Amino acid sequence: MRRAAALMMTLALVIGTVAVFAQAKPSFAGKWALADPAAAAAGGGRGGGFGGLGPAATIVQDEKTITITRSVQGTDVKTVYNLDGSESKNTMTMGGNAIDQVSKAKWDGNKLVVTTSIDFGGNVAELGTSFALDATGNLVVESTRPDFQGGGAPVKTSMTYKKQ
Repeated sequence: MRRAAALMMTLALVIGTVAVFAQAKPSFAGKWALADPAAAAAGGGRGGGFGGLGPAATIVQDEKTITITRSVQGTDVKTVYNLDGSESKNTMTMGGNAIDQVSKAKWDGNKLVVTTSIDFGGNVAELGTSFALDATGNLVVESTRPDFQGGGAPVKTSMTYKKQ
């Protein structure tokens, strides 16, 4: 009897552990708008890809990719990231010039972390962005980029978005 009880307890522990590790990653899919639009103006989150997602974004996510569409200077910009850690290549246009960016997205627990390299004519900039849901279901986007203006410490922003 004790042996059967011990076996059942062990089995329950194993099943519980597997269930914890097998939990699905969060879905960021949906239409999102800045929770506090005034924060974008104060915090530099103008949305050009260097701080947050701009005032609003639409995210589509499946098992393999996450696609983010946002408006930048009146034009819809779409970026697609592979969720398996492999390189994703996207092109953005700045000042009439096409600029390639190479990104890698990986899960860190329930947070999606994207690192991006952009080559500005031989000057490579490394950008970091993370996506997570807070306790209330808001999307928190944290970004780190070089200080393009003064060459000082990296610039960090955190923007919170509400689902629409």
